[in-house]
Amino acid sequence: MNRAIATLCYIGLLRPGPGTWGSLAAVPMAWILHGLGGFLLLAFATVLAFFLGWWATAQVTRGQTDHDPSEIVIDELVGQWIALWPLSAGLWAMGSDPWMFPWPGWAGAFLFFRAFDIWKPWPVSWADRQETPLGVMLDDVIAGLMAALVVSVSAAMAHGI
Repeated sequence: MNRAIATLCYIGLLRPGPGTWGSLAAVPMAWILHGLGGFLLLAFATVLAFFLGWWATAQVTRGQTDHDPSEIVIDELVGQWIALWPLSAGLWAMGSDPWMFPWPGWAGAFLFFRAFDIWKPWPVSWADRQETPLGVMLDDVIAGLMAALVVSVSAAMAHGI
């Protein structure tokens, strides 16, 4: 079960680019969560996934020399969902159709999150250097927060706010 959680139901075993596959899988999952319960459900699921991911990562990497194997992609799910928070929160606050998830928002969130996760600017790089299960999760949380900021600024510019 730990491996299933850490690899996001084995999506992390897909090649090439398991992190990209994990992030890509996270987008429709976020859309479903948003459709079912709006931003609050997506935010709750993100926090739950963070703690489950932290725990599963600790179990899977226990006794291994590689503290962050590429097949662990639950961290990408969490970071991608955080990057989607501005889209979900904005739609939810406006009272939009709960199943609406316009492509510019989710595509931007996906691209910016992947860019920050791959590029690893500070403080993402700092978290990535922590050789702990928490570090595995935190670098993607921080990349997600950075992407969420860019998505928010982009939305404000696009909508004239």
